[in-house]
Amino acid sequence: MIFEHDIEACLEVLHNGGLILYPTDTVWGIGCDATNEKAVSKIYTLKNRNEQKSMIILLADEADVPAYTDQENVTIFDYIKGIQKPTTVIYDKAKNLARNLLAEDGSVGMRIVKDKFCKRLITEFGRPIVSTSSNVSGYPPPMVFSDIDVRISEGVDYVVKYRQDDTEPALPSTVIRLNENGSITILRP
Repeated sequence: MIFEHDIEACLEVLHNGGLILYPTDTVWGIGCDATNEKAVSKIYTLKNRNEQKSMIILLADEADVPAYTDQENVTIFDYIKGIQKPTTVIYDKAKNLARNLLAEDGSVGMRIVKDKFCKRLITEFGRPIVSTSSNVSGYPPPMVFSDIDVRISEGVDYVVKYRQDDTEPALPSTVIRLNENGSITILRP
């Protein structure tokens, strides 16, 4: 089964500090171990992306959020449950992640995935995975697998086969910021 093979191959690559190209609950993403600075640097190089631009991480469960932020008020989950579209939350005071993954202010974007492939991969890996759109910096993110630039697909260590034939265009997530006082700011609807 393609799904199982892809999970096993991704786990091997992630454990060895490599890069994967994989389907997420939004657009196809480039991923790596979010705790490995060398792996994160490889993504910046592949995308020709400025390292001052942070990237987000994917988690399998909301119970994992406190392991990666010291921000006190993380009751955001009730808000997110009412939203159908995948939502990335910017949290202050990130911790236990690769430093080159974080924004200058120490914050990080996290998204709890609902996609079964991502959820299974992250659960079995046991750590968060970086998710950044599969485009070269300055170009729009591809909406389907067939639109991914060959520089990206040839620049990763493993390309997931599962869902490559999806034809429905994917959209990026909503992005919100959880403020220190518990209020929410919508950054990208």
